[in-house]
This record gives sequence, structure tokens and C-alpha cells, in this order.
Amino acid sequence: MNIESIKKLALENHVPIIMDDTLNKIEELLKESKPKRLLEIGTAVGYSAICFEKYVELKIDTIEQDEDRILEAEKNIKELNLNNKINLIKGNAVEILQNMVIEKEEDKYDFVFIDASKSKYPIFLEEALRLTTKNAIIVADNVLYKGYVLGDYNKHKQRTAVRHLREFLQMIKENEKLKSEILEVGDGLAVIRKEK
Repeated sequence: MNIESIKKLALENHVPIIMDDTLNKIEELLKESKPKRLLEIGTAVGYSAICFEKYVELKIDTIEQDEDRILEAEKNIKELNLNNKINLIKGNAVEILQNMVIEKEEDKYDFVFIDASKSKYPIFLEEALRLTTKNAIIVADNVLYKGYVLGDYNKHKQRTAVRHLREFLQMIKENEKLKSEILEVGDGLAVIRKEK
């Protein structure tokens, strides 16, 4: 089992994993920022956490609630001997994040990757801001959501996700303590930097 076979299997089984151009951009950010602790919201099969691992000094905490994906991620992490570096937290990300308490600044996360339920992005952002260091980077994937977010899309099926993603983009734009940019890689990548 290696990273390529994990990717191949995920694509064959239609598991949404990070796109190559998105991964390249995040790896650039990780090389530049050299994070000690990374929080990932949305593990899927563990592909992105495994890709990020070599750039993170101490450890990655990653959250997933889908039972089948948890089993697959656990297997992948174990087979690559990364149990001591990648900590899989099982359960509902909103509940887990809202119950997390990190007292010391040095124990906070300095990098967060958000790639889970689109309708929860505003909540994920609020919690990420609370749980990160003063100069952290928060990256959110799929923020343009097939182009629907910037268009006048209003079909019922995706309406909730689109509305919440628009709210998320508004939040990062209006918060003067954040410096953010939306990159046209993958399905839209928000790179948010907390200003010291």
C-alpha cells in the first residue's frame, strides 16, 4: 500500500479526495509555513492527511464521521506506519470542534484544512479561528462549488450548501483580522491568513 494506490482506489470508488492542483498549492503553503500542528476537518480515506504529513512537524488531527471512510482511513494510516503522526478523531466535526479546548497558545493549531460538509463552513471557520495560533493559515477547499457560489444558482438540491458557502466567503471578506484570497485551483480554494 502506498499513496498512489490509496489515490487510485479512492478515485475508482468515487470518494471525493483533494485534486492534484489543490494539493500542489497546499503543499507550497505547508513548505512555506512549516506547521507544528495541523487540523483537518474531513478525513475521507486519509489521503490528504497522508500527503500533508511530511510537512508537519508534530502531528495532524483529522476528523471524520462516516463509518466506512473511518475504517478505510485507519487501515491506510496504519499500513503506512503513520499512527504516531496522524490522529483520527471519529464523530461529528461541529460537535467535536465546539467541545475542543486548547488553553496554551503553543498547543493551538497553526494550519487548518477544511474539506467537509459545505453547509457547515461558517461554523468550521469560527471554530478554526478560535483553535489556531495568531499567525495561522486556514485553507478551505471547494469554496466555489462547481461555479454555483458566484453565479445565480438556486436549484433546491444544492441551495443550502451554496447559501452557506456564500456566507463563509462574506465572513472572510469582512473580517479585518484576516487576509484572504480565493484561488481558482480545483473547485475553488480559500487561503486565509490570520494577521499577527
